[in-house]
Amino acid sequence: MPLSEHARDHTLDIAVLAIYLVAVVGYGCWFAWRTKTSEQFMSAGRSIPGWAVGLSIFGSYISSISFMANPGKSYKDNWNAFVFAISMPLAIWLSVKYFVPFYRRSGHLSAYEHFEERFGAWARTYAVVCFLLTQLARLGMILYMLALAFEPLVGIDVKTIIIVSGIAITLYPFLGGTEGVIWTGVVQSIVLVAGVIVCLIAVMLELQGGFGELFKVAIENNKFSLGKIAFAEPNATLSQVWYANISQSTFWVVLVMGMVTHLQNFGIDQAYIQRYVTAKSDADAGRSVWLGGLCFIPLSAAFFFIGTALFVLYVHQRPGEIPVGTKPEGVLPYFIGHELPPGVMGLVLAAVFSAAMDSNLNCCATLYLCDIHRRYLRPNASERESMMALHASTLVMGALSILTALGITQINSAALDIWWKLVGILSGGVLGLFLLGVLSRRATSFHAAIGVIFGAVVIVWMTFSPIWKTRLEANNMAWLVSPFHDNLILVVGTLTILLVGLAVSRFSVRQTRDVRISSGENLETIQEPAT
Repeated sequence: MPLSEHARDHTLDIAVLAIYLVAVVGYGCWFAWRTKTSEQFMSAGRSIPGWAVGLSIFGSYISSISFMANPGKSYKDNWNAFVFAISMPLAIWLSVKYFVPFYRRSGHLSAYEHFEERFGAWARTYAVVCFLLTQLARLGMILYMLALAFEPLVGIDVKTIIIVSGIAITLYPFLGGTEGVIWTGVVQSIVLVAGVIVCLIAVMLELQGGFGELFKVAIENNKFSLGKIAFAEPNATLSQVWYANISQSTFWVVLVMGMVTHLQNFGIDQAYIQRYVTAKSDADAGRSVWLGGLCFIPLSAAFFFIGTALFVLYVHQRPGEIPVGTKPEGVLPYFIGHELPPGVMGLVLAAVFSAAMDSNLNCCATLYLCDIHRRYLRPNASERESMMALHASTLVMGALSILTALGITQINSAALDIWWKLVGILSGGVLGLFLLGVLSRRATSFHAAIGVIFGAVVIVWMTFSPIWKTRLEANNMAWLVSPFHDNLILVVGTLTILLVGLAVSRFSVRQTRDVRISSGENLETIQEPAT
């Protein structure tokens, strides 16, 4: 049974948490003495062992979004969102085979420098802007979820916690650079796993009937469902089958979304690319991706299992205990604040903070210096100026992340749904632009720009037409409402850029060939456009 509020003394918990925070932030800042140059700040001397990079990648995948939102999702619904993790192995294999060697050979610290070499400066800048906006949304969501967990313990309002924690996760990448981020990520990953294990054991100890009762109640309520798998219902028309499979978060929708998201993370996301580029060898880089990705799957399952156990505990065994108005992602923080004994709560909250401390601000600073400052403002920036730019951009992105988190507090919706929707919008289908450049030798800057324009229009349509649904229906324009589920925004946006770019490039080649033929030019002299 939960301890009464009067019986609880959080002094030990706060002490454990404070010791951890001081130690881990101090450890990250300690690497400041090794980051005397901009190259060291961004690449850590390209000498990090693969296992450390892998744990850092794993820690980056498990944020406070995962810690709070995944249990909230299985508490409220089922395990449909876990399909996101199931899609990981194939994406890892493709990434290690193609993406890791590509970036390791390029030697670039920016993941988007090759976009300019292939399509021009606009493509590079477009990719950078999309990444920075996505990171603002990510960091804002992480700080928000962290504040939800801490509020019941410290009794301070969410906004104050966001500001204080935002300053904390800005400090160590500001001083320690990429090396500090990676090695701090190793510590964070270990503490994170320990916290999840403790949380899982604690939930099971509270359940009456143990695993047997949990599985019985969960199966009766279809809580382990991975989502609809059948493509068609009996006697359904073709249009009904089509709509049913794109308008709902089915097994296949989440699987495809997960595959595209993982490929995007390892293929065009600066936060992951900058990590495996720092590995001391190509073999270490490949192993780091495998280690980080495969560790994510069982821990993700643990999060969903915790959410299911909380459903059995608070909906079936203790109905009415959760305060009215508590969001799904607030159920685990309630459990942490009311069920865990002193000291143990501090450890779990340290794990929650570990999940939030992977800020990626060093990656944002790297992009600012390489793709904006040196590209457009000061091509011949001195070493001193470069370090100043890295430090200043880290602080600015940290401040903007805090403001984003404060804005998210005003949104009344499930956190995981918000996050996946933001990823679909802000990623801008950049993976499609990357694939277009790799898969088509015909595609030029013009063809890529046409693809991006179409992709942006489709993303805007899929995002906002459902919001305008009532107004459109009132004007007999219901056909303009997107039938696609929000989880498909990233998928459809990526495919639109790729397929439109391929189609336009092929049409342009064919049109050029037809004009030359009509003018009497010999077929043998017609060349394909240069890459």
